[in-house]
Amino acid sequence: MRKNMSNRTTLTHFLLLGFSDLQILHFVGFLVMYLAALVGNLLIFMAIAFDHHLHTPMYFFLMNLSILDLGSISVTVPKSMANSLMNTRSISYAGCVAQVFFFLFFVTADFSLLIVMAYDRYVAICQPLHYDTMMNSRACVQMAAGAWISGILNSVLHTGNTFALIFCGGNMVDQFFCEIPQLLKLTCSDSYLSEGGVIAFTVCLVLGCFVFMIVSYVQLFKSVLRIPSEQGRNKAISTCLPHLTVVSLFVFFASFAHLKPTSSSPSALDLVVAVLYSILPPTVNPIIYSMRNKEIKAALRRLTGCR
Repeated sequence: MRKNMSNRTTLTHFLLLGFSDLQILHFVGFLVMYLAALVGNLLIFMAIAFDHHLHTPMYFFLMNLSILDLGSISVTVPKSMANSLMNTRSISYAGCVAQVFFFLFFVTADFSLLIVMAYDRYVAICQPLHYDTMMNSRACVQMAAGAWISGILNSVLHTGNTFALIFCGGNMVDQFFCEIPQLLKLTCSDSYLSEGGVIAFTVCLVLGCFVFMIVSYVQLFKSVLRIPSEQGRNKAISTCLPHLTVVSLFVFFASFAHLKPTSSSPSALDLVVAVLYSILPPTVNPIIYSMRNKEIKAALRRLTGCR
C-alpha cells in the first residue's frame, strides 16, 4: 500500500515473502529453534549470574553474549512466526525500520564482543602474569560497553543510509525479515550504491578483524602447545575452540550473504544463508560454549539441581 505525503509517494508496509509456501513447516522449525535459543541462553545467563565461581572476565563476556544472542533472534523470528500463524506477510514500514536497526545493533555488538572475548583468551594464555591487571573489572566493563556502543553506531549508519533511499520497486521483500541487501533491490535511485559501498566496507572491516583474530589464535595455540601439563593444554583448548568455531561460522555466512550478488528472482540459497547467520548462531552458541566447558556444566547442574 502507498499513500501521498508532501507530494511524495511513500511505502506504508512491506511484504515478507520468505517461506510463504511452507508456512506450517516454517512455523514449527522456527518455534523449535527459538525455544532452544531462549532456553539455552537464559540458562547460560542465569548460571553465570547466580554462581560466584563464574564471576570472571571470560564468563562476564559470555553473559553479555547470551543477552545479545537473545536480542538478535527475538528481533526477527517472533514476527516471522506470527505472520505464518496468522497467514499474513505484512510488516509496517516503521516495523521494518525497527527490525533493521535492532538486528544490526545486536549482530554488530555480538561480533564486537566476540573480538573482545578473543582478546581476553589471548591475554589469559599468552600473558597470564598480567591478566589480573589488564582484565580488571573496570577494563571489562569498558570493553563490553564499547561492543554495545559499536553496535549502536553501525546500526544508525546502515539504517539511516538505507531508509533515506526512495523505494519504487514494489514492497515485496524476498526474505523472512527486513534484510538490507533485499531492501536495496527495491530502490530506484543510484544512491543505493552508497549503501552498497558502506556494506562492502563494513564486511571488509569484519574480515580484517577476523584475520587479526586468526593471527592472534595462531600465537595463542603456540603458547598452548608449550604448556607442560596435558590437563592445562586441554583446558586452554576447550575454552578457545568453541569461541573460534562461533566466530568462524558467523563471519563466513554473514559475509557471504552481504557480498554475493543479489538475484532478481527469489532464491532458496538466500533464505538458507539468512537462517545460518541470523538464527543458527544464537541457537547453537549455548551448546558450543557449554559442551566442553566443565565449569559451565557444573554451574548448570547446581542451577537446575541435577546431579
